[in-house]
Amino acid sequence: MNENELQELYEQSFHEIEPGTLIKGKVISVKENGMVVDVGYKSEGFISRDEFSESEMGQMRPGDVLEVYVQQLSDREGMVVLSRRKAVRIKAWERIEEAMGKEQPVEGVITGKTKGGLFVDVYGLKAFLPGSHAGVRVNEIDSFIGKSLMFKVLKTNNKHSTLVVSRKSLIDEERQKKKTETLKHLQEGAVLKGVVKNITDYGAFIDLGGIDGLLHISDMSWGRISHPSEMLKVGQETEVLVLKFDPENEKVTLGYKQKMPDPWGNVDEKYPAGTKVAGKVVSITDYGAFIKVEEGLEGLVHVSEMDWAPKPKHPSKYLQAGEEVEALVLKADKDERRLSLSLKQLKASPWQLVAENYAPGKPVSGKVKSVTDFGVFIGLPEGVDGLIHISDLSWTKHIKHPQEIIKKGQKLDAVVLSVEPEKERIALGVKQLKPDPWLEEIPQSLHLGDEVECKVLRLTDFGIFVEMQGEIEGLVYSSEAMKDEENPLREDDIIWARIIKIDLDNRKIGLSMKNVRAHHIQSEE
Repeated sequence: MNENELQELYEQSFHEIEPGTLIKGKVISVKENGMVVDVGYKSEGFISRDEFSESEMGQMRPGDVLEVYVQQLSDREGMVVLSRRKAVRIKAWERIEEAMGKEQPVEGVITGKTKGGLFVDVYGLKAFLPGSHAGVRVNEIDSFIGKSLMFKVLKTNNKHSTLVVSRKSLIDEERQKKKTETLKHLQEGAVLKGVVKNITDYGAFIDLGGIDGLLHISDMSWGRISHPSEMLKVGQETEVLVLKFDPENEKVTLGYKQKMPDPWGNVDEKYPAGTKVAGKVVSITDYGAFIKVEEGLEGLVHVSEMDWAPKPKHPSKYLQAGEEVEALVLKADKDERRLSLSLKQLKASPWQLVAENYAPGKPVSGKVKSVTDFGVFIGLPEGVDGLIHISDLSWTKHIKHPQEIIKKGQKLDAVVLSVEPEKERIALGVKQLKPDPWLEEIPQSLHLGDEVECKVLRLTDFGIFVEMQGEIEGLVYSSEAMKDEENPLREDDIIWARIIKIDLDNRKIGLSMKNVRAHHIQSEE
């Protein structure tokens, strides 16, 4: 007990204590059923335990001074009946009425929810906070329970213990005060501080102090961003530039990037073609990766500029977001606001290596990468593909499609026919691994009138394609074929035919089954 409290008790003892008054009392002892209090009267006072919470009872100690309400001067045991709860209520109402008179807010703790609003403990009194005056979104209410906040008193009725408070009214008043102050400085070109209030897909709303402004996504950065949340967070303080202000409608348009010079203004002078730059990968798409070269300036490395491979992989196979890389400027266009970059141009072109390592006549070996209707692509160690045209697969076979004799993944030997690095082409051949049989072998081994054993390859309307001596093909003209209705010819059958035409220039051999010594059809089996 301090000196002031002692003085109050001393002065109090000279006045008659009456029921219905508030007085000071000193705790003498704390008992199971309550506490004994000295109020300066001829008899001691008593406060029932149910006047206190468990925590309050646990904190009370002999010598503590507290304000109490006198209910009656004597009970059956001759003690003064006191009430702590009524004393608290009376003092609380006095503080509330004083706050209302001075138009000041009161402090309270949100204790729980009820139909249509919330309960608030204001100086020990149970107040009602209507939902429309809570000043928070419905989904945020739970997070405010237990918080101590300031409120404006809307309505009181001490007689009926009615107390209605509002947080929204207080917020609106505070906002109006801030708004009045903000409007003094709000003009186009002004740089103001604000707090991010809300974020949408198209921008962010900034609270400038009682008035909101829209910062559109297009005014956030000179560079490329896909969503405002990449730059801002709700509650974040930021500095913005007022681009437009409509006082009549109180509409404010804000900018962030405009605080800095446009990096695209001199991009062609600062980054001419051939310039080597360093930057960070900020995003990866199916068609390439964006590299941040400087604040607000991003360049695109197209997927075709990532690797010298004929068919580059997905950009994510070469780069990762956040990775630091070096690239070469291909083109800087300030009007189109485009900066084209390349990774592969910093590496030696595989076609340069091909030009150095390959010459016509050099033998090569590789796996078949793909088979098309016009030829076969072979993978070379330098990372490029060489083409074997369908016409360079065989000297003598009439091949309709390469897949008749070659499969993907098959290892194949070939020879270089030509190298054109400027056109990124290298031509290979398989048939050139052997001498051309039309130059010596066929003229020497086959003659007009020779009867030869043949294997049927294909049956067509205009004749029968056959194979002689292992791989030399010829055509039995339809007019020279022998037909047997009972035993029609089939593929892989063995027949005898006579050579009736040898055209070395056009590489064709014509045959006839007529007047052949062994003209009967023989099965290969």
